[in-house]
Amino acid sequence: MRIANAAAANAASAPQASPGRSGCRTALGTEAAMAGLRVKYVLAARLVNELVEAADELVLNKTIARYGRVDLLCIDELGCLELDKRGADLLFHVLTDREETASVAIASNESFGGWTETFTDPRLCAAIVDRLTCNATIIETGTDSYRLARTRAQQTGVTG
Repeated sequence: MRIANAAAANAASAPQASPGRSGCRTALGTEAAMAGLRVKYVLAARLVNELVEAADELVLNKTIARYGRVDLLCIDELGCLELDKRGADLLFHVLTDREETASVAIASNESFGGWTETFTDPRLCAAIVDRLTCNATIIETGTDSYRLARTRAQQTGVTG
């Protein structure tokens, strides 16, 4: 995750970033883009759906290559939904294609241990975690939702 390492020092200064997981990922992507790197943001479910459609239309290699051309692929909401075997396999191909050559920033509401709910094949789950964590910088923001905490604080301020 060489791009994130370079951008991490400046990421906190990105004004649009919230203190949560997605905000941190957005800040890293923004800093990378401001440094002239190619960045692509995508929701995990949208990426998997695009890969399944590309496989059905026999253009999977072209789609994977397109994702391989960006310097930093920012994937949001990984861990929110269970992926079927086919979708998980296709996502694995994208991540493997980027391994050791390009960076990935992922925002997830689940710890790696909880990813067995997203990737129901234990070996595939272990392989994905292995690829993502090798030479990675892992930023843990905690388990509490920033949006929920902000809403509660606003409601307390209004009623109290």
